[in-house]
Parts: sequence; C-alpha cells; structure tokens
Amino acid sequence: MSYMALAMLAVVLAVVLDRWVARTRVTSTRDWWSAYAIIVFFQLLTNGWLTGRRIVQYDPDTIVGSDRVVWLGGGRILYAPVEDLLFGFGLVLTSIAAWVWLGQRSREPAPQRTGDEEREAA
Repeated sequence: MSYMALAMLAVVLAVVLDRWVARTRVTSTRDWWSAYAIIVFFQLLTNGWLTGRRIVQYDPDTIVGSDRVVWLGGGRILYAPVEDLLFGFGLVLTSIAAWVWLGQRSREPAPQRTGDEEREAA
C-alpha cells in the first residue's frame, strides 16, 4: 500500500472516530482549527528541514511526485511530501479526539449503588 493510501486512510479513520465513534466532534470547533494551524506550521517547518536536507528520504515509488526534493510542487510542500500533512492530520486528530473522549468519561458521575448492592459489597 502506498504512503498516500495510508495517509488518506488515516484521515478517514480519524474523522470517523471524531464524528461517529467517540462523538467528540472536535473538527466542528474553531479551537480545533486554530490549534491545528499552529501544529501544521511547525510540522511543515520540521518536515521541511528534515527532507530539504535529505536527512529523511522517501521511496519515490510510494509517494506522489518524484524523489526530486523541491520547495513547492511535484507533490511537495516546503520540501515534505504532501502525504505527511495528511498522515499528520490523522495522527493529531486521533490523539485529540481520544483526549477529549477520555476527559468527558472521567467527568461522568459514578453510578449510584442501591441499598442492596451496598450491603453485598460490605
């Protein structure tokens, strides 16, 4: 499976998790998109530095574009393959959706015990 197919799968699975599985609907908030803009800026900065210096290299048969490292174009944005942005989106959204879902669960009140259950527990 190509990196693009995996990256697109990561995006789809993350959105499904956010919208329908955990029902956190993080992507419906302005806070999410503001935070993601900051994250993607630093992701591009880091990926660009690593791929622009050829510290990290990609197999040209698994990415969109070629092995030619360019600043913009040819399937790259700031030297990094466009797939990195998709995969990063999926990873960050999954992490945040899980964080929000776990936080919501920790605030739910514990179920109340009945008098019979309390006697049985003692």
